[in-house]
Formats: sequence, C-alpha cells, structure tokens
Amino acid sequence: MLEIIVLPLLTMVTCKETRAAIIALHKNGFTGKDIVATKIAPKSTIYRFIKNFKERGSILVKKASGRPRKSSKRQDRLLKRIQLRDRSATSAELAQEWQQAGVSASARTVRRRLLEDGLVSRRAAKKPLLSKKNIRDRLIFCRKYSEWTAEDWGKVIFSDEAPFRLFGASGKRLVRRRKGERYHQSCVMPTVKHPDTIHVWGCFSSKGVGSLTILPKNTAMNKEWYQNTLQQQLLPTTQQQFGEEQCIFQHDGAPCHKAKVITKWLGDQNVEILGPWPGNSPDLNPIENLWSILKRRVDKQKPTNSDKLQEVIMKEWVAISQDLAQKLIESMPSQIAEVLKKKG
Repeated sequence: MLEIIVLPLLTMVTCKETRAAIIALHKNGFTGKDIVATKIAPKSTIYRFIKNFKERGSILVKKASGRPRKSSKRQDRLLKRIQLRDRSATSAELAQEWQQAGVSASARTVRRRLLEDGLVSRRAAKKPLLSKKNIRDRLIFCRKYSEWTAEDWGKVIFSDEAPFRLFGASGKRLVRRRKGERYHQSCVMPTVKHPDTIHVWGCFSSKGVGSLTILPKNTAMNKEWYQNTLQQQLLPTTQQQFGEEQCIFQHDGAPCHKAKVITKWLGDQNVEILGPWPGNSPDLNPIENLWSILKRRVDKQKPTNSDKLQEVIMKEWVAISQDLAQKLIESMPSQIAEVLKKKG
C-alpha cells in the first residue's frame, strides 16, 4: 500500500512538492521510518518537515526574518525630518547627522530609507526667482485674463527672443551606451569654451508660426532694431494670419520693448497689446515651449558652424505644424488657472 501511494510522488522534484508529499504520507498514518524508506528525501529533511508541521500545523515554510533593521520607525521618521529640513543634503551627510542621533548606518541604507518614504534624488528644477512685486503682477495679470477661453487666446500673437548655441549647447542630450563607450564618437556632445551664439526673434499664434528673424552679429537689441523687426516681421505675420481681423500682440517687458518710441509706433499701427505683462514670467508665454521644441530639433541636426546653424533653425521653424502651435495656445487657460491656484 505504501509503494502504491509513494510511487507517483517519487517523480516530484521541487522542495515545495516534496514537502507536501511527505506531509501527505504523514497525515495518512505513515511513520517517519516508513517515509524514509521511500527515499523521497534525506532522513533529516523528512523528520524536519514532520516536526515543523506538528509545531505550526502548516506545510508553509516560515519566512526568515532576515537581517534586523538598523533603525526603528521613530528613527526613520527622524531621518525624513532631517532630509526635509535640507533637501540638498547628500546621503553621506545625512548618515553623519543620523549617527549623531544614535543610528550607525551607511549612505546606502539612508537612501533606502528615504526611498521607502518616496523621497527620490532628482535634479533640482530651475525657475525664475520671483520678487513680491513679480508675484503681485502675475496675480493681477492672471485675474484679468482668468475668464479667457482657448478661443480668446487664439487671437493673440506671442513673441520673444531666444539664443541658439552651436554644438548642442542649447539643451541637454541623453544617449544610451554600453560599458566602455563613454567617449565613443556617437555618445559624446562636443563642447567649446566660447560657442557661437545666434539670437533670433520669432512670433506665433494658434494659426501657426509667424516670422522668424536672426539678429545679425554685432547688432545690439535696441529700440531701433526692435522697431525695424516689428515693421518687417510682425506686421506681415498679422496680415497673413488674421487679415483685417483684430488681433492682440504679446511681448515682455524688455527695455527695448518698453521704449516710448516703440509704444508710440505700436499705437500708430493700431496694434493692441496684451498686458501689462508681468516680469519674470516665461511660464506664461507659450513660445517658451516652442523654443524648447525647436532647440531639441536643431540639436538633433548637429550643425557644425554658424551658417549651418542658421540654416537649420530656419528649416525647423517652418516645419513646426499648426496643430502643435494650437495645442500650445490652448494650454493658456489651464496655465492661468494654475498660477492663480499657486497664488502667483
């Protein structure tokens, strides 16, 4: 009878299945000696399984406790408070300060504890430093236009200047590489001490990109240059995109933009101005997102000299679709609401 029961069990190969077979035989009244005779497992293993089953009433293996934690929950909360007090503190610095509180742990343990609390190391985001006046002006602007819909913003032409640098310095570039390929030609981004920089002025609306002009070398961004740019770039864009329909022009508070001669010229041309524009507020100008997209596209072309860089900038600018431009404009109501929510 024992042989009939055991025969199919002899084919079992995993520890879990062997343990279950031994306990099944034990429950059917077979002694440890009988089970050892089947040679289903070593004698010591069979008796250990039977003993554990008698003590716990289960065939499940008790989970090992592992190495004891070096810190208590209270000490973990202390570490979290230390980190939140100084977000830029390194794991090594935190380990030293934690040690003063009686916890001897490595920087690696510190990182694990913080990770358990959702505190992950990330590059600090950059944002303009806002003064109280900046915050007040931003709130005034956003309250003024809080009721505007995407359709209202579709009547606005946004403008700005932007720099483009040679050798991919306009933005960051990530590469995937294997071990030993850090300096492989396809994995490096060439840099120079003083890269050529090209300054451009551009504008766009929900109807698509408008004019883009490159500031000639050794030309100052002054009121004379700006008035000439508006005359030759802005007016043709408004005529092309809006015709006789009234549109609104946006520009920031740069000195050459606020010059009296510019204000008078815009008035003479019956150009309505959005604003007053709050200082230090690139997040409220969707053209900043357009510049980021354009810079990434230009960097991918890897221009090697200033002439090629200018050529690529112009080529990629006209390749920007109206759908993309419209999506950026349509984000304005939510951006205004977010500023109001964050109180400036």
